[in-house]
Amino acid sequence: MTTPLMRYLLPLLLPVCLTAAERPNIILLMTDDQGWGQTGYRDHPHLETPNLDAMASGGLRFEHFYAGASNCSPTRATVLTGRSNDRTGVRNHGYALRLQEKTVAQALRRSGYATAHFGKWHLNGLRGPGVPIFATDSHNPGRFGFETWLSVSNFFDRDPLMSRQGKVESFEGDSSEIIVAEALEYIRGQGSTERPFFVVIWYGTPHSPMIVSEADRSRFPDDLTEKHRHHLGELVAMDRSVGALRSGLRELGLAENTLLWFNSDNGGLPGYGPETVGHLRGSKSSMYEGGLRVPGIVEWPAVIRSPRVTRVRAGTVDIFPTLVEVAGLPATAMLRPVDGISLKGLFEREWERRPDPLFFHHNNRGVVIDGDRKLLVTTRGNEVYHLVEDPAETRNLFRESDPESRRLMELYRKWKVSLDASREGLDYPEGKVLPGNPEPRQWREDPVYRPWLERFQRNVHPQG
Repeated sequence: MTTPLMRYLLPLLLPVCLTAAERPNIILLMTDDQGWGQTGYRDHPHLETPNLDAMASGGLRFEHFYAGASNCSPTRATVLTGRSNDRTGVRNHGYALRLQEKTVAQALRRSGYATAHFGKWHLNGLRGPGVPIFATDSHNPGRFGFETWLSVSNFFDRDPLMSRQGKVESFEGDSSEIIVAEALEYIRGQGSTERPFFVVIWYGTPHSPMIVSEADRSRFPDDLTEKHRHHLGELVAMDRSVGALRSGLRELGLAENTLLWFNSDNGGLPGYGPETVGHLRGSKSSMYEGGLRVPGIVEWPAVIRSPRVTRVRAGTVDIFPTLVEVAGLPATAMLRPVDGISLKGLFEREWERRPDPLFFHHNNRGVVIDGDRKLLVTTRGNEVYHLVEDPAETRNLFRESDPESRRLMELYRKWKVSLDASREGLDYPEGKVLPGNPEPRQWREDPVYRPWLERFQRNVHPQG
């Protein structure tokens, strides 16, 4: 029988139980502004994504997967920490991740993984179109556990300028295919070592400026606007890069024991039809389902042997806790409190429901999702929706006298007390937030970028 004490000690013992050969390679893929409805398997009327569809049919496809917040930087913070974005200092886009946070890259690197980041970063306090990140940047990917990185500060598109650990390099071609090709080259280089790898690939697609090849946009009907065709064309190129990655892993003999996790960083963009968000309410920056629910797929052939679609609710806050169990890391690898849970058990068998609520806080708006009920707390008032009976969130069920409304509000109040303590830095050993985390700023205004201003501005597409 497993006692409460044993359940606590088990994660601390796991590192001595897992050998390097037993630990999987791990790749995290995340798109930028891809809506819940923008896949072929969701029957998008124009878009085909055969490689994502193949990944979904061979793994675990989430019907209810949630970004950590309704725009980019906050969600990226939840991926790396397993904690709500506000706990980490990333209150909105362009905020820097606090150096006192513990990240999944740091934990895996300490345990023997080779760690690498490719693509968009957006956790160093810089706003504006993506530009190369300098090695002197106090919040570059290397400061958070990535020993190798080829990164840009924010969104990026065709023919990008990127930074290879501080050295500026120029590339030609589609940004999605570039970073996947670079990631595969890195993975091939790990073949001579016995270290498993942890690779993060964060796309700039389909965020503006949306510039694709003629071949990728010409497959869409002429009655769509040119911008719409570019938008969908970016997703075509991204899907093709997923195919290249999966093929590369098979050719290297690594596919069986590589955990490949795909999701978007927030809900889809408005202006591209209701199918973008799968006819849910809201879009990017909204706390309704269209702003938070995103595509989510995990493929891991060695463990997910019975592919299926799950209706269990999960999110980006669950990634770090899951990888702690998957890689046999100590519980101390994560900074407490953690808002996510491990989903490893769900990879092996279906659950009836998620055991703990999902909590969100972004731009002074709070959300609790517990079972099929969702509470939304805003300055305008409170709302409750039944997400099964009313997936489009059209009927507000909140009533002060309603027991279910009161229960959800109490869950939120207790969690908010914990969140506010984290904001003040009470989770850290120092008991406070230390200085050294930059405030959000436009990179054009940063003195470090002044000598590069003309060159970088030439590379920034007009739409950006």
